[in-house]
Amino acid sequence: MNRQNHWEGKLALVTGASSGIGAAIARRLARGGLRVALTARRAERLEALAAEIIQTGGQAAAFPVDLAHPAQREALWAQVNARWGAPDVLVNNAGLGWYGWFTHMPAETARELLAVNVEAAVDLTHRALPDMLARRSGAVINISSVAGSLPMQGIALYGASKAFLDSYSTSLHRELRGSGVQVSVLRPGPVRSEFYPQAAQRSGGSPVPAERFAVSCEQVAESLWRLLGRPRRVVYVPALLRAAPWLEISFGWLIDRLGPLLLRRTAQPSPRISPHAH
Repeated sequence: MNRQNHWEGKLALVTGASSGIGAAIARRLARGGLRVALTARRAERLEALAAEIIQTGGQAAAFPVDLAHPAQREALWAQVNARWGAPDVLVNNAGLGWYGWFTHMPAETARELLAVNVEAAVDLTHRALPDMLARRSGAVINISSVAGSLPMQGIALYGASKAFLDSYSTSLHRELRGSGVQVSVLRPGPVRSEFYPQAAQRSGGSPVPAERFAVSCEQVAESLWRLLGRPRRVVYVPALLRAAPWLEISFGWLIDRLGPLLLRRTAQPSPRISPHAH
């Protein structure tokens, strides 16, 4: 039996679904026969995507919230459950990016990044797992990044948030083996989407140089679809990025030397910080 048929008619909650990877994943899951609950901040885009999916024969509904706020995450969970019940598939895709010197990063931007990239994923997973475990069926797929394995200049907090997702996903994958619930992590390299211009537009941020090497959102969505059919702990997109952890081990010393030079090409030098500054 094709394991992907197992998911037909099931419910997927996709975060960060208003554009980019999240929208591509929502479309792909809908084509595979899943109902999709879409969430992100931009209501108009979510409604447009839901209408597009419905027009093509799928089932979708928009639930606009700001995942940075615990109360809105709680409201999202209540609304999705009231409409369709508990999700069978949770895709933690929502994420914020920022590129530049960490000392230029506004404190509020740092708090928001951690709230969306880390806290929201943990919160929604914690809410989803009890029902999945009771059914002995379900999937949690966290969208991380190769940046979690390659600490780089300019993405200190973003890379750290993805390293957290990598470790968190691996631990849950091992805890839940044999439970009927799969926990996996997708680690794309750079992806062509609005993520990069939005990162550059954030206060104090700069353009992200890796954008020129980006793959498409659809490639990531297809990898996720295949992952549902063939569960694995981790999948890199593209597959050649499986070498990324070894690059850090083997060539971290070189990145130590070149990193500051690369960052200075796209961002202004960091100001001197007083020992008492916050």
